[in-house]
This record gives sequence, structure tokens and C-alpha cells, in this order.
Amino acid sequence: MIDAEARKPDIPHMDDQASGDTTPPSMTTPAPSIDVRGLTKSYGSVRAVDGIDFSVAPGETAALLGANGAGKTTTISMLIGLLIPDSGSITVLGEDMGRHRYRVLGRINLSSPYVDLPRRLTVEENLKVFGRLYGIGDIPGRIDELAQELDLGPLLRRPSGALSSGQRSRMALAKALINRPEVLFLDEPTASLDPDTADRIRTYLTEYKTQENATIFLASHNMTEVERMCSKVMIMKAGRIVRSGTPQELIAHFGRTTLEEVFLDIARDRSAP
Repeated sequence: MIDAEARKPDIPHMDDQASGDTTPPSMTTPAPSIDVRGLTKSYGSVRAVDGIDFSVAPGETAALLGANGAGKTTTISMLIGLLIPDSGSITVLGEDMGRHRYRVLGRINLSSPYVDLPRRLTVEENLKVFGRLYGIGDIPGRIDELAQELDLGPLLRRPSGALSSGQRSRMALAKALINRPEVLFLDEPTASLDPDTADRIRTYLTEYKTQENATIFLASHNMTEVERMCSKVMIMKAGRIVRSGTPQELIAHFGRTTLEEVFLDIARDRSAP
């Protein structure tokens, strides 16, 4: 259930106004939507995430890149509360995920084509279930909106187990958008989509971020997608963030022409010139 207190705006206390802080609100740097400090997670003797630090600003699209086994999935699982870190802190939308996870869960969501929804339920039934879980008011209306935006209309009454991989990707994205999340986590959001549909989805997500002032945290192996959508890129290797910056900064630093070339340099231990 969504914690109603989490949606109440912060109201300055009279004592705050009397403290002498007269900084205009427009000059105050907003708190990060995501802030991670000293995050670690091990599986036995394997350190999957090794003391990483990063932050993502409100309205920013950030990408976490890395080869298979670099620690991306473990990191995202901790960010959304599925895994408990061994040490470190995670703050999402101003809340400590270790202590106040349930204040945050109704305001975020995850899309991943690798997480199956109940296969015997239709697409519409699945979306209704998640609409109820997130306390959506007009569930049929929200489903209609998403069906139009993601071209799901012909699929609504089809069992999710009968969908193609690309269709499941679109259903997963609809599930992730059902509550209009303030922070949207995307794991390979265009996996299995044809180029035309993938392009439409990227455009839609960019528009959604702008309209809702949402923060997007993206894990993808599609470097073109990352260059197009992201203003911040963090590259993981062996559980650590080894490089970060804008796509253009990373490309310039390595003297390359594409982010994919940068990724390969790091994966293959080729140093920047």
C-alpha cells in the first residue's frame, strides 16, 4: 500500500523561517533523486558490488553500463529494495531505503523483459492487478492510456504467456508506468523490439521524463540508446564504477567516436590515450 505521508509536500516549519536562511528557493540545489554511498554486496567470496558511490539528479536520465557479471543487476536490485546491501546507504526520493522502503515503493517502478508476469493472466488482467497494488484511482482509464501510448490495444485480452518477446517488453513497460513513477528503473527496455518500435519507445520515454519531471535509471547494452537518452553514464567493472561522465565526455576522454568504442576499451583493459 502506498504511504500517503510520502506524497505530502514538505511545508517549511516556522522555526526554519526564523533561522535566517533567506536563500531563494530557485537558487537551492535540489536533492538527488537517487543517492548511493559506499554500497557493497557479496555472494559468498564474490564481491558483486564493491563500495560504489553515485547520485542521480531529479529529471536526469542516467545509465549504468557494464559487461555481464559487472554488478549492474545486483545494484538495481538493491536500489529498488529487492536485495539488502551488506553495507552502505541508498537514498531514493529523500528516503533511506534501509529504513523507509515502503514510503518509496509506490513512487518508483521497474521495467525488465526478464521478469515474467503471470502467464495465464491476460495483459489487461496483469495491468489491473498492478493498478490495484499501486492504488491507482481510474485503473481502466490508465490502462487505456498506456494501451494507446504503447500500442497494446490488440494485446489486452491475450494471455501474457502467448506474447512474443517484444510484446512482453512492451507489457513490462506498461506495468512499470502504471503508477506514473517519479523514478523509473529500466533494465534493457528495448530488448527484443524491432528498430521501429524501439525508436518509438525511446521517444516516448524521453517525453514521459520531460512531462513528469521523472528520473530514469537505465541499464542497457545498447550504446546508441544510451547516447541518445542519457546525460550521465556510469561504467561498472568487477563491482566498481570505473568511469563516469556524459557520453560526450567519455568519448572525448578515450579519443573515440562512439560510446560503444569506449565500452570496449574499458572491457578489454585498454587505457585512454
